Amino acid sequence: MDTLEGALDIGVRWLTVFAFSTENWRRPASEVRFLMNFNERLLLRRREELIERGVRVRTIGRRPGRIPRRLLRRMEETEALSARNKALNLTFAFDYGGRAEIVDAARKIAAEAVAGELDPRRITDRTIARHLYDPHMPDPDLLIRTSGEHRLSNFLLWESAYTELVFTPVLWPDFRRDDLFDAIREYQRRERRYGKVR
Repeated sequence: MDTLEGALDIGVRWLTVFAFSTENWRRPASEVRFLMNFNERLLLRRREELIERGVRVRTIGRRPGRIPRRLLRRMEETEALSARNKALNLTFAFDYGGRAEIVDAARKIAAEAVAGELDPRRITDRTIARHLYDPHMPDPDLLIRTSGEHRLSNFLLWESAYTELVFTPVLWPDFRRDDLFDAIREYQRRERRYGKVR
């Protein structure tokens, strides 16, 4: 919440957090249960506060998937209750994997092509972007990788093609607004060229 409050204070409009990956299903059953219950309790405990602060809660990931129905219902309720909010879009990537997202987009595109609704010769990167889990979510300017890891860990693979990456040794549970501000300052020192020369 401190990171979210910091994002609100400085006017960040979109914040996406990795809550549960498609690979997390491979963890021990007791750990998966804990994560599901933890996320549900967190959502219920903070929902009113998020709505009061003008946060629009969104989720991306496999739907339908393996998420328990009760948790899925809570997620959908929160999305509906916060749908008109505009201060910040908080997206939870839940039962999410970047490769799964691209595979699911490819399946939708293939189904449209088979049905004669889409000419395969007209498929572009925009076609794929329109079939991602949330086609309205802009590509991120900055991706902060916590925990001292130097990899994307299957997160927003398509969307991060031109995203600036910042790596921090801070563990995600310990990440606070000051860590967010440090990452943003690092981002501000960079020159984004998108493949162009200076």
